[in-house]
Amino acid sequence: MNWLILAFVVLAVAGVYLSWTAGRIDRLHTRLDAARAALEAQLFRRAAVALELATSGILDPATSLLVVDAAQRSRSAEDEEREIAGSDLSKALAVVFPDVETSQELARQPGAAELLAELGAACRRVEMARRFYNDTVASTRALRTRRLVRWFRLAGRARMPTTVEMDVVPPAGLVP
Repeated sequence: MNWLILAFVVLAVAGVYLSWTAGRIDRLHTRLDAARAALEAQLFRRAAVALELATSGILDPATSLLVVDAAQRSRSAEDEEREIAGSDLSKALAVVFPDVETSQELARQPGAAELLAELGAACRRVEMARRFYNDTVASTRALRTRRLVRWFRLAGRARMPTTVEMDVVPPAGLVP
């Protein structure tokens, strides 16, 4: 009789643990979706500010064309191409703002200082959103690769999340 009670207690504890773990996985997936949406919103915002700067007349025509092209591709990229388009915009901005002196020279023009500050802030927010998303992916993957999670299929049919690998380092000229 004692072994029956003990077996029941062990099964109850295991069931509670599995249920708690499944709930934790669900919460991580919800957090992952929110982090992905935040990253996409920040990428879109950075592209919009870059486009606004490029069409403001502050940059020379060739540079404006480079930034407009990269910003438009970043805004209209499909999911599979979003990382490449985001990296291309980062590279274009790094070419346009290679150092602080170049940015300070542009900031002397009317209205340029505010746009440059806004673009710099948008670039930093993209970097933080990517870092937050990748940290959430790492947490989710670490939990989902545990043996009990795999054996009992606690993650259901959800795809294994992948990190976002794109160049999002703010240009040297836009970092205060």
